Amino acid sequence: MEDEAEIYDGVRAQFPFSFGKKTKPQTPLESFHKATRRSAEQPLQQMPSEKLSADSFPSLSSSSKAWLDSVRPNPNPKPHDSDGADEGMVGPARLPPVQEEDDGDLIGPPPPPVGSIADDDDISMIGPPRPPEGFKARTFDEDTEDEDEEEDEGTRHRIPTSNEIVLKGHTKVVSALAVDPSGSRVLSGSYDYTVRMYDFQGMKRDLGSFRQLEPSEGHQVRALSWSPTAGFFLCVTGSAQAKIYDRDGLTIGEFVKGDMYIRDLKNTKGHISGITGGEWHPDKKETILTSSEDGSLRIWDVNDFKSQKQVIKPKLGRPGRVPVTTCAWKRDGKGIAGGIGDGSIQIWNVKPGWGSRPDILVEKAHSDDITGLRFSSDGRHLLSRSFDGTLKVWDLRQMKQSLKVFEELPNHYAQTNIAFSPDEQLFLTGTSVERDSPTGGLLCFYDREKLELVSKVGISPACSVVQCAWHPRLNQVFATAGNKSQGGTHVLYDPTMSERGALVCVARAPRMKSVDDFEIQPVIHNPHALPMFRDQPSRKRQRQKILKDPVKSHKPELPMTGPGHGGRTGTSSGSLLTQYLLKQGGMLKETWMDEDPREAILKYAEAAEKDPKFIAPAYAETQPTTVFADSDKEDEE
Repeated sequence: MEDEAEIYDGVRAQFPFSFGKKTKPQTPLESFHKATRRSAEQPLQQMPSEKLSADSFPSLSSSSKAWLDSVRPNPNPKPHDSDGADEGMVGPARLPPVQEEDDGDLIGPPPPPVGSIADDDDISMIGPPRPPEGFKARTFDEDTEDEDEEEDEGTRHRIPTSNEIVLKGHTKVVSALAVDPSGSRVLSGSYDYTVRMYDFQGMKRDLGSFRQLEPSEGHQVRALSWSPTAGFFLCVTGSAQAKIYDRDGLTIGEFVKGDMYIRDLKNTKGHISGITGGEWHPDKKETILTSSEDGSLRIWDVNDFKSQKQVIKPKLGRPGRVPVTTCAWKRDGKGIAGGIGDGSIQIWNVKPGWGSRPDILVEKAHSDDITGLRFSSDGRHLLSRSFDGTLKVWDLRQMKQSLKVFEELPNHYAQTNIAFSPDEQLFLTGTSVERDSPTGGLLCFYDREKLELVSKVGISPACSVVQCAWHPRLNQVFATAGNKSQGGTHVLYDPTMSERGALVCVARAPRMKSVDDFEIQPVIHNPHALPMFRDQPSRKRQRQKILKDPVKSHKPELPMTGPGHGGRTGTSSGSLLTQYLLKQGGMLKETWMDEDPREAILKYAEAAEKDPKFIAPAYAETQPTTVFADSDKEDEE
């Protein structure tokens, strides 16, 4: 055995250590999540207003900051100043400069500051130092109670906002968002007329979409909603027709458009104006609710795209058509709510034989258009969001007055919504960016029980937050943001609390390229693209240029406008010398213009008959006598 071991070692010594199959180095997950970690944020409500600026914007991740810098470069970069190196210094603090004494060099540790040692040498300090003035000792019971309260607050409001990724692709603000119940696919719609589909399971490190759709050309995407089975999704645009797509983005059908010349909306088969919102039924996979600018809500059956099942006309204070700006289903599917353009909220209970008369009517609920409505799962509360910059909490058992009004929430987009946390202890909404405002787009979290602000999370310094969602299975917060030139979907998560979703695509290492990835693009020659088969280029402009050139176009000469002889003889001063001399000597007379042409010819008729010249004498002997008929009237009779 020893001999075999020695022989093996001797043979192995002839090969380098790199010989054989190598194991790929494993990158720890902490390094991936470190790149997406958000900076430690400071509560906005505790920061003075004069200190709020783009530099002090709370909790921006490195990936989000890099994305914002790429689409919006910093117009005023700050140069590095050597004198101000102490500001924002990272690492250990600098030591103060050592003062050299005149007598000699400093040896040993520096002396303690003045006043740290008692002046009296007889009194020596024994034991720990005295506590500062005003210090109050705390008992063990008080410490445990405070720790329990901190733990309760921490566990109660554990919001997964430590890390962040951005799903890019849109060129304008993202106005619609939908995440399927399983949390594997995300839909985002934008004002750039497109819908992008993201798949966390197949997403690469570039966080790009796998499919892009344009439901209706020239119409903004306003709402997206998954079916309960996640096999189909509803797409609502600014047009009057909503579309249904399957899970892979293939078109299933399009609802019919109504006749705009029919005055009564109940007699039309569909919407006649742009749709403002739409939502799939929470339980029934064939029922859909939509609201429109024509002033009606309609319930559709997916199996029949030709006509709707129910038409609901809201109650109005004055005759006319007032748009319905948003709609929502109750979580049990037994009622619907609509936000009306006059600021009222109307709720209908779905029951046999129900009509358009609302069961609950709240007039002047908001002073402006309502952009979002959301029911709680227990059917007790209703949340409403409006253009007037407020979020109101309503008790469905007593809708005369709201329970709480949260103000100073700017809103400039008609799709700004509200969302609940998975346990519905919190609810959240986004804010829009105002002019000359340093705070940017924020995501505000509120406690449902205490009805107070819990936290404000900064999403983007230059983009408004429109749609938001908190997925229950992934435990991740989605927020769409953007402006006129950029747009993206921000996914907030925590590696210790969240599952799958963003964690899967972030931790996925890029695939190594193989030989099969390098594909030579074939050269295809189209026969009709060759010169011999190609149509001649248009020469319209060249023909127009030739027509303007009198030489190339062979333009006919203009008629004579002055005296002349034999065509154009002597008409201009640039004629031949002979013509000029004849004209000046009087031999070239130009009297023909003053004479009658018929008389000028007939005065030579008698002379030609008496003394013929040229051809007439040659035929005088053989020419017969001309005989003319006197009249043809007798023959005609």
